[in-house]
Amino acid sequence: MQDQAERTERGRNRDLLTGAQVLSGQLGKTIQRLRKAYNLSLSELAEQSGVAKSIISQIERNETNPTLATIWRLSQALDVSIERVLAANDEEPFIEKATRADTPSLVSEDGKVRLGIIGWVKTIEWLQWYEVTAEPGGVLDSDPHQRGSVESLSVSEGTFEVEVGGVVQTARVGETLRYRCDRPHTVRCLGPAHGRATMVVIMKAAVME
Repeated sequence: MQDQAERTERGRNRDLLTGAQVLSGQLGKTIQRLRKAYNLSLSELAEQSGVAKSIISQIERNETNPTLATIWRLSQALDVSIERVLAANDEEPFIEKATRADTPSLVSEDGKVRLGIIGWVKTIEWLQWYEVTAEPGGVLDSDPHQRGSVESLSVSEGTFEVEVGGVVQTARVGETLRYRCDRPHTVRCLGPAHGRATMVVIMKAAVME
């Protein structure tokens, strides 16, 4: 009887350890995807969160089990609730709702263009999409993405202008611009009205010569 109890206890401990390892692995992937969504380096996330760069690197590589305090600091720096970070796993329901308060955003240097990150965090390495809202005259300058990446801007309000490699094109309501974004590119909101659009980025869509 005692041997059976010991075997049962060892089995429970093994299951708990396996569960903790799975959660840690999912957490590391989630932190890495969120960090890349914000285009943050390990050093930049470390500075914003107060968590050592080496610790963040270990978390992303699933080499350590972070404390709740560490997870909280990272979630604050990445502007996402701690519940969302901990809940990310492969057993998620098919329908997932994100409120506006849960949607992280990026802001252009002039403060006039805001990108709401509405894409799924699990696809961030190959597919990204954003809700773009812009004040009149707002300018969004972007560095090159990975070679072969393509960006699509579909306008729902106002007028936008896109410039890539010296080529400029304008899109109004109901129109879409698609362009290579593996080189510096600029999006501008033209005219007196505010602008709204959906931006989709396909990473490594094709090698375009």
